[in-house]
Amino acid sequence: MESMATPGWSLSILLVEDEKATLNLLTNILRKKYPACALHTAINGGSGLELFQRHMTDIVITDLNMPGMNGVQMTENIRAVNPKTKFIILTGDAGEFSLEASIEEGFDVDHFITKPISFNKLFAAIEHCFGESLTSNL
Repeated sequence: MESMATPGWSLSILLVEDEKATLNLLTNILRKKYPACALHTAINGGSGLELFQRHMTDIVITDLNMPGMNGVQMTENIRAVNPKTKFIILTGDAGEFSLEASIEEGFDVDHFITKPISFNKLFAAIEHCFGESLTSNL
Protein backbone atom coordinates (compact mmCIF):
# COMPACT_ATOMS: atom_id res chain seq x y z
CA MET A 1 0.00 0.00 0.00
CA GLU A 2 1.31 3.37 -0.93
CA SER A 3 0.22 6.96 -0.74
CA MET A 4 1.51 9.80 -2.89
CA ALA A 5 -0.06 13.14 -2.08
CA THR A 6 0.69 16.64 -3.20
CA PRO A 7 0.12 19.19 -0.40
CA GLY A 8 -2.82 21.49 -0.99
CA TRP A 9 -4.49 19.30 -3.61
CA SER A 10 -7.98 18.15 -2.70
CA LEU A 11 -8.71 15.52 -5.38
CA SER A 12 -7.61 11.97 -4.78
CA ILE A 13 -7.66 8.49 -6.29
CA LEU A 14 -7.53 5.07 -4.66
CA LEU A 15 -6.22 2.39 -7.05
CA VAL A 16 -6.88 -1.22 -6.02
CA GLU A 17 -5.38 -4.00 -8.16
CA ASP A 18 -4.13 -7.43 -7.10
CA GLU A 19 -1.84 -7.98 -10.11
CA LYS A 20 1.44 -6.27 -9.18
CA ALA A 21 2.55 -5.59 -12.76
CA THR A 22 -0.79 -3.95 -13.58
CA LEU A 23 -0.76 -1.99 -10.31
CA ASN A 24 2.76 -0.69 -11.01
CA LEU A 25 1.92 0.24 -14.61
CA LEU A 26 -1.27 2.07 -13.66
CA THR A 27 0.44 3.82 -10.76
CA ASN A 28 3.20 5.15 -13.02
CA ILE A 29 0.76 6.27 -15.71
CA LEU A 30 -1.62 7.96 -13.27
CA ARG A 31 1.24 9.79 -11.52
CA LYS A 32 2.43 11.16 -14.86
CA LYS A 33 -1.05 12.06 -16.12
CA TYR A 34 -2.31 13.56 -12.82
CA PRO A 35 0.82 14.74 -10.95
CA ALA A 36 -1.09 17.06 -8.61
CA CYS A 37 -3.57 14.37 -7.52
CA ALA A 38 -3.19 12.35 -4.32
CA LEU A 39 -2.78 8.69 -5.33
CA HIS A 40 -3.19 5.80 -2.89
CA THR A 41 -2.66 2.15 -3.91
CA ALA A 42 -3.71 -1.19 -2.46
CA ILE A 43 -3.27 -4.81 -3.56
CA ASN A 44 -6.64 -6.15 -2.38
CA GLY A 45 -10.13 -5.09 -1.34
CA GLY A 46 -9.49 -5.26 2.39
CA SER A 47 -6.46 -3.00 2.15
CA GLY A 48 -8.35 -0.75 -0.23
CA LEU A 49 -11.20 -0.34 2.25
CA GLU A 50 -8.73 0.51 5.04
CA LEU A 51 -7.01 3.13 2.87
CA PHE A 52 -10.35 4.59 1.85
CA GLN A 53 -11.41 4.95 5.48
CA ARG A 54 -8.15 6.79 6.20
CA HIS A 55 -8.08 9.07 3.13
CA MET A 56 -11.72 9.29 1.92
CA THR A 57 -10.69 9.47 -1.74
CA ASP A 58 -12.87 11.03 -4.44
CA ILE A 59 -12.43 8.21 -6.95
CA VAL A 60 -11.83 4.49 -6.50
CA ILE A 61 -10.40 2.58 -9.45
CA THR A 62 -10.58 -1.12 -8.70
CA ASP A 63 -10.24 -4.55 -10.17
CA LEU A 64 -13.37 -6.65 -9.78
CA ASN A 65 -11.86 -10.08 -9.09
CA MET A 66 -9.44 -10.15 -6.16
CA PRO A 67 -8.72 -12.70 -3.44
CA GLY A 68 -10.40 -12.08 -0.10
CA MET A 69 -12.66 -9.05 -0.41
CA ASN A 70 -13.53 -8.61 -4.11
CA GLY A 71 -14.24 -5.33 -5.88
CA VAL A 72 -18.03 -5.63 -5.47
CA GLN A 73 -17.75 -6.18 -1.71
CA MET A 74 -15.23 -3.36 -1.29
CA THR A 75 -17.38 -0.99 -3.36
CA GLU A 76 -20.47 -1.76 -1.29
CA ASN A 77 -18.52 -1.15 1.95
CA ILE A 78 -17.12 2.14 0.66
CA ARG A 79 -20.56 3.29 -0.57
CA ALA A 80 -21.87 2.70 2.97
CA VAL A 81 -19.20 5.12 4.27
CA ASN A 82 -19.53 7.71 1.48
CA PRO A 83 -22.22 7.31 -1.19
CA LYS A 84 -20.75 10.20 -3.24
CA THR A 85 -17.53 8.30 -4.00
CA LYS A 86 -17.03 7.68 -7.73
CA PHE A 87 -16.09 4.17 -8.91
CA ILE A 88 -14.28 2.96 -12.00
CA ILE A 89 -14.25 -0.83 -12.29
CA LEU A 90 -11.48 -2.56 -14.27
CA THR A 91 -11.76 -6.25 -15.08
CA GLY A 92 -10.81 -8.91 -17.59
CA ASP A 93 -14.05 -10.79 -16.98
CA ALA A 94 -16.63 -11.13 -14.25
CA GLY A 95 -15.35 -14.62 -13.36
CA GLU A 96 -17.06 -16.15 -10.37
CA PHE A 97 -18.79 -12.87 -9.52
CA SER A 98 -21.62 -12.24 -11.95
CA LEU A 99 -21.58 -8.53 -12.72
CA GLU A 100 -25.06 -8.74 -14.22
CA ALA A 101 -26.47 -10.30 -11.03
CA SER A 102 -24.69 -7.71 -8.88
CA ILE A 103 -26.12 -4.86 -10.96
CA GLU A 104 -29.61 -6.37 -10.67
CA GLU A 105 -29.12 -6.39 -6.88
CA GLY A 106 -28.24 -2.69 -6.90
CA PHE A 107 -24.46 -2.68 -7.50
CA ASP A 108 -23.76 0.79 -8.84
CA VAL A 109 -20.58 2.07 -10.50
CA ASP A 110 -19.82 5.18 -12.48
CA HIS A 111 -17.66 3.55 -15.17
CA PHE A 112 -16.82 0.00 -16.20
CA ILE A 113 -13.69 -0.64 -18.32
CA THR A 114 -12.64 -4.07 -19.56
CA LYS A 115 -9.05 -5.22 -19.79
CA PRO A 116 -6.89 -4.76 -21.72
CA ILE A 117 -7.34 -1.18 -20.55
CA SER A 118 -7.80 1.61 -23.05
CA PHE A 119 -5.98 4.48 -21.38
CA ASN A 120 -8.04 7.00 -23.32
CA LYS A 121 -11.21 5.47 -21.82
CA LEU A 122 -9.64 5.40 -18.37
CA PHE A 123 -8.55 9.05 -18.57
CA ALA A 124 -11.99 10.08 -19.84
CA ALA A 125 -13.66 8.21 -16.97
CA ILE A 126 -11.33 9.79 -14.39
CA GLU A 127 -11.88 13.27 -15.78
CA HIS A 128 -15.65 12.73 -15.84
CA CYS A 129 -15.52 11.64 -12.18
CA PHE A 130 -13.28 14.56 -11.23
CA GLY A 131 -15.74 16.93 -12.89
CA GLU A 132 -18.59 15.49 -10.86
CA SER A 133 -16.49 15.59 -7.66
CA LEU A 134 -15.67 19.25 -8.22
CA THR A 135 -19.32 20.09 -8.89
CA SER A 136 -20.64 18.18 -5.85
CA ASN A 137 -18.15 19.90 -3.52
CA LEU A 138 -19.21 23.44 -4.50
